[in-house]
Amino acid sequence: MAGDKAEVLMLAPKQAILEGLEKAFTVHKLWEAPEREAFLGATAPRVRAIASTGGPVPRIDAALMSRLPVLEIVSSFGVGYDHVDAGWAGAHGIIVTNTPDVLTEEVADTALGLLLCTVREFPQAERYLRAGKWVEKNYPLTPATLRDRSRAQPDVPYRHYGNLIDMAREADVLLVVTPGGTETKNLIDAKVLAALGPNGILINMARGSVVDEPALIEALREKKILTAGLDVFVSEPEVPSELIEMEQVVLFPHLGSASVHTRRAMDQLVVDNLIAWGAGKPPLTPVPETPWPPSKRK
Repeated sequence: MAGDKAEVLMLAPKQAILEGLEKAFTVHKLWEAPEREAFLGATAPRVRAIASTGGPVPRIDAALMSRLPVLEIVSSFGVGYDHVDAGWAGAHGIIVTNTPDVLTEEVADTALGLLLCTVREFPQAERYLRAGKWVEKNYPLTPATLRDRSRAQPDVPYRHYGNLIDMAREADVLLVVTPGGTETKNLIDAKVLAALGPNGILINMARGSVVDEPALIEALREKKILTAGLDVFVSEPEVPSELIEMEQVVLFPHLGSASVHTRRAMDQLVVDNLIAWGAGKPPLTPVPETPWPPSKRK
């Protein structure tokens, strides 16, 4: 018997989140179920919340949520929530939360690091040293630079481009931080890359789906752009071999928020959103598609 505790479906293991939730809820661990369908069938009538822990977890789509007749909230790890059908959830009175703000500084630091590594070829230079090549000759001068492109301009309004191709045409570096999902799928396509030009650099900190990967590989092969720095990929953790083989490209294994301090804060926010909801209070960080208080469940 679950007693008086609300029942939470947890989709994948994450020890810090599990420990936090088990103090206040009855937690059903989907990853431990030998037969997922039977497990969901047995627990679905009582599950009032879902805890999504990031990484390769099942999509939280209409098909899953509609199987849970008393579902009230989905607490998701990460600022991106394109794995959750938030539109459907909002239309059916289900709140979705994410973990914004606590990771902002870390992701910004990673973006800056990836940008510098890509422009100045720092990873390649380090490999050059480790291979013993420095004793033979200096590492080649890098063709790209950020000199004279970072200027303090207080109180100057940023220019808005109604057309991404026009923006790419005028940019030296296109740094992508947009949300993922169907609205931004393949936003950076062959036309945008062509506009970026042979001296242009693409940095992707968003979602792999935002960039047309085959088009990017082609643009790099044909030198339609200079190089790219990527923290995200379409089929993570699988990365196209063509990208791995390109010495000029810098690849990170989705490091955006990956520090112990920041991930602890994100774990805690997943828990805190559910704790607040369980106490009858507003969740801390509902996403725009599912404002508090929710509409009645349809």
